[in-house]
Amino acid sequence: MNFLPQLINGFIRENPVFVLVLGMCPTLATTSSLEKAIGMGLATTFVLVGSNLIISLIKKFIPDEVRIPIFIVVIATFVTLVKLIMAAYFPDLKAALGIFLPLIVVNCIIMARAEAFASKNGILASTADGFGMGIGFTLSLSLLGSIREILGSGSLLGIPFFEGVDVYTQTIFILAPGGFLTLGLLMGFFNYLALRKYAKAGGNAGK
Repeated sequence: MNFLPQLINGFIRENPVFVLVLGMCPTLATTSSLEKAIGMGLATTFVLVGSNLIISLIKKFIPDEVRIPIFIVVIATFVTLVKLIMAAYFPDLKAALGIFLPLIVVNCIIMARAEAFASKNGILASTADGFGMGIGFTLSLSLLGSIREILGSGSLLGIPFFEGVDVYTQTIFILAPGGFLTLGLLMGFFNYLALRKYAKAGGNAGK
């Protein structure tokens, strides 16, 4: 079976951030730097893949009346694993992500994929879906974090981006208003591309 559609679905067509507008809280809170954005994205990807796999595996044994609590328990288990791994190997990143790391438990992207996909599809397809959505989320956060860090701090991953060039940075980009502004402009850009694609497809269909 071809799982490519599930793998690439979260990149553009159903991108969690720019198209589905899910997970806005960590998106805005953890993208003031590229390092935090990548950390949050990869942590979420790990939880997505693990929870999708397990939920798909046990879906036939879950009573419909308690499926949401069971989903949350499964998701919380993988979030706990992420926290322990980060505490052991990346303590500075764990501290930087703060409360938003345990809040992955209630990230609507993960619950949405568990309810809409993993609980209705096979193990391999669900794993591919979780990986695709997670990477799409990570790429979105990385793009947003890169722009905000470059414009707000003049650096990328702590390395001066405009070394040797006198550039006036705007601190607002690493603050909340800059997050909303950058996210809004990027969402507008992706919506513009989508409208152009649909308009072109409609024009070609009419010929």
